[in-house]
Amino acid sequence: MDNTERLSTIEIKKMSTANRYKNIAIGVLAIGIIGLGSYEFINKNKLNETIHHQATQITIVNEEKSDIQKSFDASLARLDSMNTVNNGLGFKLSVKDREIARVKTAIRDILNKKNATASELSKAKSLIASLNGKIENLQVEVVRLTQENEHLSNEKTLLSIEKEGLSTELNNTNNEKIALEKKVDIGTTLNASNIHIVPVNIKNNGKERVSTIAKKVDKLVVSFDVDNRIATPGAKDIYVLVIGPNGKALTIDGDSSGTFNTRIDGYKSFTAKVLVEVETAIKKNVEFAFRPGNNFEQGNYTIQIYQNGFMIGEGTQSLKKGGLFG
Repeated sequence: MDNTERLSTIEIKKMSTANRYKNIAIGVLAIGIIGLGSYEFINKNKLNETIHHQATQITIVNEEKSDIQKSFDASLARLDSMNTVNNGLGFKLSVKDREIARVKTAIRDILNKKNATASELSKAKSLIASLNGKIENLQVEVVRLTQENEHLSNEKTLLSIEKEGLSTELNNTNNEKIALEKKVDIGTTLNASNIHIVPVNIKNNGKERVSTIAKKVDKLVVSFDVDNRIATPGAKDIYVLVIGPNGKALTIDGDSSGTFNTRIDGYKSFTAKVLVEVETAIKKNVEFAFRPGNNFEQGNYTIQIYQNGFMIGEGTQSLKKGGLFG
């Protein structure tokens, strides 16, 4: 083999070796690229799994938080209904108000957190359970108070009925008492009897004689008896009216008359008021003299006697015009 052939053979071997190294390098590089791609693919899958897991956890937490919120809202609704009933019964939560307010605030603080932890949500559940327990205790208390209130209402109704009955009885008793007192009052009114009206003429020497001639009469002497078998002893006012021929009540000479109230005719003017000491079932004689401010006129003079608002007696005396030699 000449030198030219030997060189060609050597070059061919060199080229073959270089190609083999090149292929090896390419293979190693390819393997590296494939390995890197596999690593990134695996990491990407793990990241996706982590994100999916976190999203699932967030969904679970949000759902649990929503359930807790619904449970809390239900508890608040029950509590509001209890407060409405309590206000109707006049019952106040007093000390329990502060405890319930504290629990409600703690639950709201947890539910208002955007990133509430599972531990905090668990605490919220526990607080809601505690709140529900307090509400149940209130329900029991409300039932008891409602029963007591109904019992008191029934007792109040019975007392009102009894009071109305007693008031009716009292009114009836008072009416009967008033009627009885009226009867007794009327029954104790004095009776006047033996009424006498004597026209008297007084002579210059002071002697008195009866005369029915108007211009000779100086005074009218009125006398009568009064009595009553059930009258209470004591002083009684007796009003005497002397009514002249003109139909008007006359006054006693020198005295001023007044008025008194009658049961039937209202107020009347009287001529004289006589105070009499009355004794039960004993007749008392009353006498007084009437002198008018002017001379007597002819005509009828009527005497009316009143006691206790009733007219108890009446009499008439006529005075006539005198004759030529009267």
